[in-house]
Order: sequence, then C-alpha cells, then structure tokens
Amino acid sequence: MTPQEPLIRWDWVASHLSDIGGRLVEHLILTLLAVGIGLVLSFGLSLATRKFVGLYGPVTWVAGVLYTIPSLALFALLIPFTGLSLMTAEIGLVSYTLLILIRSIVGGLHSVPEEVRDTARGMGYTDTQMLWKVELPLAAPVIIAGIRVATITTIGLTTVTALIGQGGLGFFILDGIQRFFSTPLLVGAVLSVALAVAADGGLVLLQRWLTPWTRTAR
Repeated sequence: MTPQEPLIRWDWVASHLSDIGGRLVEHLILTLLAVGIGLVLSFGLSLATRKFVGLYGPVTWVAGVLYTIPSLALFALLIPFTGLSLMTAEIGLVSYTLLILIRSIVGGLHSVPEEVRDTARGMGYTDTQMLWKVELPLAAPVIIAGIRVATITTIGLTTVTALIGQGGLGFFILDGIQRFFSTPLLVGAVLSVALAVAADGGLVLLQRWLTPWTRTAR
C-alpha cells in the first residue's frame, strides 16, 4: 500500500463481492461443523463422565491440554497425517471447543436441583425421559452460554486455518498481510467480527426462545 492509497478501496470490494460472499459462507460452514461436531462429542463425553464420575478428571485434562496447544502448532502436528485439508482444519477447531462445551454441559446438568429430579422420578419418568424433558431444558441457559463462547472462539480461530488453505475470511487477512494491501485485510477482519457478533446475538435469541420461563422469572 502506497502512502497515497486509501485505507479501503471500495472499487476492489465491489469487484470481489462474489468472492467475499463465498469466503463468508466457507467461514460459516467451518464454524458450524466444528461447533456441531464438538457439541455432539462433548455431550457424549459429559454423559459418560456423569455415569462414571472418575472419568471427569481425565476427560477434562485431555480437553484442557488440547485447548492450551497453540493453533499453529496443532495444525503443524496434524498436517503430516491429514495434509492441508478440511479434516485438518476441523480436527483443530473441534479440539478447541471440547473443554468449553464439556464444562458447560456438566455444569448445567449439575445445576438442576435434586428435588426436581425427585419429583420427576415420583411422576414415573425414566432416566432418559428425565434427561431430555427435565434436566436439559433447565440446564439450557448454562449450556447455551458455553456454546456462545465456543462459537465466538471458533469464528476467531477459523481465520488461522487460512494458513492451510481453509480459512474462510482469514484468506483475505492473509492476502492483505502478504501483499501489504489493507483493503482485503480489513474486509476479512471486519466481517469476522461482524459474524461473531451476529452469531452471539442469534444464540441469545435462541436461548430466550428455548427458555421462556427465564423471562417470566426476571
């Protein structure tokens, strides 16, 4: 970028709208896959630690180790096995969701009052019915709070996967840095932030829709 060049070249933005839209969709898909897979794995692991209490420590320890590995280092470790692929990106992104989601799911289930469970048992609910009809609805605010954190974190980390060719909006950030061109860099950064804000707002609305009794309580 020369000193006379504007910070944003709107002509570049106008001529790359289709590419911007495609990268935005790619970023969204990468995020949804990572959070979705992470949620399924975390739910299964959380139920396992609930049934076998001794598993909670080892499971959260492994998830914590994965969470502390720098993203670039983790991708570098994966590349010899899975290459510069979508699988590499998703393994890394899913790994960073596990600790957040497991803690939120376990914490949410533990927050359900024991007298509520006793009442459900007295009404003839099986353990499965109680989980889906009583415990998960009451734990939803805590669980969705964890999903919000995991989603926002994943949106940010997805930009890093541009370094392995899977970055969504991170492609523009990397392109701008490599060419010393501020326009794509700002487009990628601003849209990443906007996507995170929109996702968080959408999850807040989802929580309010799923837990109408919390509004009544307030």
